[in-house]
Amino acid sequence: MDSNIKAFAEEEYIPTYAPSLPVPNVQEMVRRDPLQLPERYTRNHEEMQNSIDNYHLSFEIPLIDLSLLSKGDKAEPNKLDLACKDWGFFQVINHGAARNVLQGMKDATAEFFELPLEEKNKYSMPANDIQGYGHAYVVSEKQILDWSDALILIVYPSHYRQLTFWPEQPKRLKEAIEAHSTELRRIAVELLDSLSVIMGMDNDALLGLHQELVQVLRVNYYPPCCNPDKVLGFSPHSNSGTITILMQEDIISSLQVKHGGRWMPVKPTHNALVVNVGDAIEIWSNGRYKSFEHRAVTNENMARISYASFIIPHDDVEVEPFDHISDGGRSCTRMYKKVRFGDYLRQSIRRKMEGKAHTDFAKIET
Repeated sequence: MDSNIKAFAEEEYIPTYAPSLPVPNVQEMVRRDPLQLPERYTRNHEEMQNSIDNYHLSFEIPLIDLSLLSKGDKAEPNKLDLACKDWGFFQVINHGAARNVLQGMKDATAEFFELPLEEKNKYSMPANDIQGYGHAYVVSEKQILDWSDALILIVYPSHYRQLTFWPEQPKRLKEAIEAHSTELRRIAVELLDSLSVIMGMDNDALLGLHQELVQVLRVNYYPPCCNPDKVLGFSPHSNSGTITILMQEDIISSLQVKHGGRWMPVKPTHNALVVNVGDAIEIWSNGRYKSFEHRAVTNENMARISYASFIIPHDDVEVEPFDHISDGGRSCTRMYKKVRFGDYLRQSIRRKMEGKAHTDFAKIET
């Protein structure tokens, strides 16, 4: 194929992922009637139990110093290894992302969500995909809904962007997304280097499996709820991709991780970023590292916004346990089969979130 034709074909290809049924806008519903709690959002007691509210337990989630990792510190990789084994979550400090860039993202997106609904609806998700403004993972008219709205955009590679879904207002939002995503892309590359090393490979091994990094931004808006003990902002799930980097608000905690059968809060650490291991890492490591279930809760008094950047492989990448891990010297049964990542991702998005039920697609039946 002529190189110019090939380049044009690559630029024209923009993947779609999965449809999601249209549902009411939660922010607008709360604005009209703050005391309204429709049955379709109400969870039963079993779904809401086993939650631990003691903040001191959240301190157990490890802090990883990215500057030490990048400088070749000997102790920090061991901390990262234990974090991925025991929690699947850690908070990154000294990551180098400029505070004005992170704050600029918060300010611009907060301004977007305060726009009139008719303005935000100009960027509504299409019938066949989840890019844009709206709700993902809604596959049934009867499923219980999350107490949140979202803006989802593919940021990298840049030729995947569907700019019709990038809001024009506020004017600084596009620039803020670009700056924020560029910083997090750099951090993701550094983390993939370190994860490769602690998995016993060359530092560029995981990055090589990603070709161009695919980076998806999801900004979640969680309105206050008159009865927060009966709703969830985000249903329990694990992330399908490689890693997720999350920026939280400093003063409002809503992220919870399921550990030891109980839901534990992740207390925000000032200027830290929360990172979690995705299903792809769990499969590559043959279950050595875990993609833990997590969810988001709401509160009665304040809206909350979170900013998740998902780092995922390209559709055609085949994901399976690395031979040196699954066939190593220790007794080790291969737990996962080879899957095409695009197939794995789409089967996950096409169903409602039910913890880790979607990972059965990649598991070897025993």
